[in-house]
Amino acid sequence: MTSRKRRLLRTLVGGGVALGLLVPTTVAGAVDPAVTPSGLTSTDNGDGTYSVPLVNSDVPDISVIRVPAAENAEGRDVYYMISTTMHLSPGAPIMKSYDLVNWETVNYVYDRLSIGDASSLRNGQNSYGEGQWASSLRYHDGRFYVAFNTNNLGGAYIYSTDDIEDGTWDKVALGRGFHDLSLFFDEADGGTPYIFHGSGSTSAVQLSDDLTTIVAEYPDIFGSKDFPDFPILASGMHYEGIQVSYLDGYYYMTTITWPAGGNRQVVMFRSPELLGRYTAVGGANTYEVRSGLDSDGFAQGGLVDIASADGGTDWYGMFFRDTYPLGRIPALVPATWQDGWPTFGNNGVVKAGDTFAKPIILTPAQERRERLRSVVASDDFANDAEHKAFRDTQWEIPAVPKYEESLLGVELVMNPGFEDDSLVPWSAQFGATITRDPDTPSSGAASLRVANRTLNGSAPHQQLDGKIQAGISYEVSARVRYTDGPDAVRFDVVGDWGAGVKALAGATVTKGAWATISGTYTVPADADVRSFKLAVETPWANPQPASSSVEYLLDDVSVVGRSPQTAHAHADEVGYNGSDLDLAWEWNHNPDNRYWSLTEREGWLRLTNGHVVTGEAEYSKAPGRDLTYLEEARNTLSQRTFGPTASAETRLDVSKMIDGDVAGLAVYGRSFTYAAVKQVGGTRTLGLVTRLQPFDESIDAAAVEAFVPGTTIDLGADTDVRLKADADFASSPGQLKVQFSYSLDGRTWQPLGTPQGPIVMDWSLSHFMANRFGLFSYATEQTGGTVDFDYYYLSDTLDADGGADRAPLDAVIAEAEGLDEARYSPESWSAVEKALATARATTSPSTQNQVDAPAHALAVALASLVETDAPDLAFSASATVRTVAGRDTVTVRVVNDEDGPVDVVLATPFGIKTFTGLAPGKSAQQSFATRLVNAPAGEATVTVTRTIEGKDVTASRTLAYGPDGS
Repeated sequence: MTSRKRRLLRTLVGGGVALGLLVPTTVAGAVDPAVTPSGLTSTDNGDGTYSVPLVNSDVPDISVIRVPAAENAEGRDVYYMISTTMHLSPGAPIMKSYDLVNWETVNYVYDRLSIGDASSLRNGQNSYGEGQWASSLRYHDGRFYVAFNTNNLGGAYIYSTDDIEDGTWDKVALGRGFHDLSLFFDEADGGTPYIFHGSGSTSAVQLSDDLTTIVAEYPDIFGSKDFPDFPILASGMHYEGIQVSYLDGYYYMTTITWPAGGNRQVVMFRSPELLGRYTAVGGANTYEVRSGLDSDGFAQGGLVDIASADGGTDWYGMFFRDTYPLGRIPALVPATWQDGWPTFGNNGVVKAGDTFAKPIILTPAQERRERLRSVVASDDFANDAEHKAFRDTQWEIPAVPKYEESLLGVELVMNPGFEDDSLVPWSAQFGATITRDPDTPSSGAASLRVANRTLNGSAPHQQLDGKIQAGISYEVSARVRYTDGPDAVRFDVVGDWGAGVKALAGATVTKGAWATISGTYTVPADADVRSFKLAVETPWANPQPASSSVEYLLDDVSVVGRSPQTAHAHADEVGYNGSDLDLAWEWNHNPDNRYWSLTEREGWLRLTNGHVVTGEAEYSKAPGRDLTYLEEARNTLSQRTFGPTASAETRLDVSKMIDGDVAGLAVYGRSFTYAAVKQVGGTRTLGLVTRLQPFDESIDAAAVEAFVPGTTIDLGADTDVRLKADADFASSPGQLKVQFSYSLDGRTWQPLGTPQGPIVMDWSLSHFMANRFGLFSYATEQTGGTVDFDYYYLSDTLDADGGADRAPLDAVIAEAEGLDEARYSPESWSAVEKALATARATTSPSTQNQVDAPAHALAVALASLVETDAPDLAFSASATVRTVAGRDTVTVRVVNDEDGPVDVVLATPFGIKTFTGLAPGKSAQQSFATRLVNAPAGEATVTVTRTIEGKDVTASRTLAYGPDGS
């Protein structure tokens, strides 16, 4: 069975959801149910089951919340999930689901995390491996909160809003970092807010009620050292990724650990005391530990609550699994509980590909719409995506700085060649000793001997206070030689101005010979560099590496500032430009909104080259520091790849490229491959570029991105170019192969080279993200060139699977043509008309992408139809509060007054109960345990569905109940 057919729905039931209204649905006549499309990232099997992992795409560091039916306008439980997006913009995606299986992005927390250089690929800076990590999503007292740590932007932030899908977010900076934090409201103590954090040791801070300040500290509540009898932690293994939950009198902390030679796995802690030794009698550790899940690498995540049929709560695990190069993929895993501890999966075993029953059963119409959800999307660039509030964020643009010219173009290091008899102003740090050595200079009369080193930072240093200027680029160099130790050692010239030690330049030095360290470093424009320490040291590692004890000679240290040719943030760069992309898209770093548009050419994405790549940018942390042109380029638009097979197709108009421009379709991470058009000397050439491991310390960017020999096509006068990237994650586990193809007439496709790869994960933090599809254009010589992209079409069928199959498209066209426009609301029918016109226009598809994209769009429009002339459903219902055994229960009752059977869903803040096939005249009733002595007033929702003439008709009613006996 092909990958496409595995994703096809097994039933064809049209329908839609109108929140809180009557929601009739429709079924077309004779349409083959085996060819109806579903979401490209869905693992819903269409038969009431799902497979793990979920989503089949990179969605790491997940955090999930439930908003009960009684607390939202939709009348049923809604789930939201957030993930790590690091340097991408917009960032911190909010994903939504009704069944915890099918997800799509509905919002982002922020448009830009910062407008500084690093977040914007400006002035040689970047945020690869930095930015936003491991968000914690919480819902408390009707408000939504997101907390996360940043690696390079001043620590942790808390964002909050009243409307998670459409509202604006308020932002609070906490001013310090918290590793893998978990925001937690202690409802057992009136909702007191805390942040739990740590790696190998769990600490907490208590926040003020408005979550703006830290009011108390609780370091080292417990740690690995407290569990000497637990083998995993007793071996000194760290854990991280804490997520905190409270149930049945216990606080649970779910974490991830990774024993040497073993799988990543879940370790769980629990205690009746949240703060453990801080509140326990005698200050003893109150936390217990158990292995939560050790099976096939399913690990980091937390517990998710689901309203159960008996009015209680079921708890599932939502973890992710490292499945690189596809990414870190979530998995919803059921749990059984015994003695207050969960066992996940099938008796503690969960394997990739395992199937479980869906925990939430929806109506057939709702199921159809759910299975169409996806975290990726085809796009015709019609600028018709919903406008979201995050795009309207207002930024204060910093004033253009003024520089002290006398400190530019001159040597800032005093006694740089150690020619003076005195070593002043050089000093030694961290136990090192320094002496002047006149016998072995690199040049001049002497060098500096550095001895007695025990740490990587054991080194000579000099204060450059008042000499270094923020926003200035510095040429940094030094000469180094050593004779004893490893065959090769990396040395770095570093700077420390209170924001952590930063490598300004570095080189790997071979034993026995003098070598030059050199590089260019741009000090961040917002850095406070009044105090600045310069040092020459070896890299840090844990434990300290052999290089930390290497003695060495140092000479000719130099720091010279360039006259500024820096770019500065501009109001139009960060302001809304009238274009609204689909929420599946994210930019590789902040975009420059002056140089992309969906409005300059209707129905096309325009990328204009407003910046020239330099080949001088470097990673802030990486083995192999130089960035490639592609990594340095601004305004690369990206989406996730997906598995096990993923195909992306686009069409380019390259008629307005100019010399030095490069534009195309990429599959990229730290390793990458792309098909691109390059213009050199007025001639345009199509070809492939591939960059694989190992990554050299220093690169020639132009050479790295030269075309692969044998892949070039002289385009001549052709300016209309279609490109297709077929990404195969399935053939070789842990590897990605990409086959590109091209067409110059839109009908005939040719392979462009052979499959490129294998692309594998390098596991460094320099680019700790799965491979993505990217549309890009960059300039190597001059600004002003333009490339237009007509569409972006996705499929899970590769060319090797047999090419275009029209069946899915014909099926949804037939369904749409069999409907009566008069039965549906004008807005929902308008969406069908638009999608149907596109589908009908697809007369001779030459790829499966050209079939699947319009078929999916039309299927979504059909599943979202709302009928306006639906018959009323007759039923009566009531909700009352009763006291049973000293605790209040909410009892909801419904009577079917129809002349046929109905399905009923009763929803309260304390659970959901479903009844199927309730006969005419019969009643259904459920008592929901509140576990409260005095339950507050609230609302219950009764939803009744009946199938009439082959159509689902749904009606909902909201019932108030309260402590007065009603």
